[in-house]
Amino acid sequence: MSQVWFITGSAAGLGLSITEAALAAGHRVIASARKPERLAKLVEAYGDRLLPVELDVTDSLAAQKAVAAGIAAFGNIDVLVNNAGYGHLVPFEQTGEQAFRLEVETNFFGVVNVTRAVLPFMRARRTGCIFQVSSVGGRTGTPGMSAYQSAKWAVGGFCEVLAKEIGPLGIRLCCLEPGGMSTGWAERASRDIPPIMPDYQASVGQWQDFLKQYIGHENGDPAKVARVILALSCHPAPPVHLLLGSDALEYCAQAEQARQQDAERWKEVSRYPDKANDIPLALP
Repeated sequence: MSQVWFITGSAAGLGLSITEAALAAGHRVIASARKPERLAKLVEAYGDRLLPVELDVTDSLAAQKAVAAGIAAFGNIDVLVNNAGYGHLVPFEQTGEQAFRLEVETNFFGVVNVTRAVLPFMRARRTGCIFQVSSVGGRTGTPGMSAYQSAKWAVGGFCEVLAKEIGPLGIRLCCLEPGGMSTGWAERASRDIPPIMPDYQASVGQWQDFLKQYIGHENGDPAKVARVILALSCHPAPPVHLLLGSDALEYCAQAEQARQQDAERWKEVSRYPDKANDIPLALP
């Protein structure tokens, strides 16, 4: 069955792969991008099944207008993919306030803005599927990624709540948490960053060195991720969170193991504040 998709960040990387896959599957796509002219070749290939719209996801009014334009053109939106985002690998202390805010505005509030614009239409029809493209970084912590991963953790929490609110309305939601993919993300994350202060060489510096070696050797295939999304769009009960890639599974398992070990070690301190407890406070 043909669907109408709204995809943010559709002109490059994973967003482009999802857009191409949806069009190839016979769907119609409202493709938002900061520079929609980059979709010209797809417009030539698919004609009026593709509607490019200009959108900066940090602008909530622009999100409302882009969604309204899509509804006017295609009548409805069946699938929303919030994919737009970026990150920079920089120590928190060297990340300016405005740079930090913009990263969070794009990666988190961009998701909020577009979801807010689309949700009333899905609620009215009592159907729809929402994909929020997060990251395994929404479950882990990496030196140098304070703004990006703070936003991705927020996306995960937002999805936990929203899925419970809209599930009874017939709207499905899945927070996708991929590992590394060959989308050019790593190159962009390493671009236009200041020299690292000596005190952060042992933490952030090591990750920068790793990222330089990682470029071109990413584990994930964005075309395969797009195929997963296409399949999930028709699934009656997709998971609220879905890790994608063996590296994502490994990193998440390591993080969960460390959290569990901490929880076990500190559980008596966790219980101490209970009114019913009369055990003395003792730190491990």
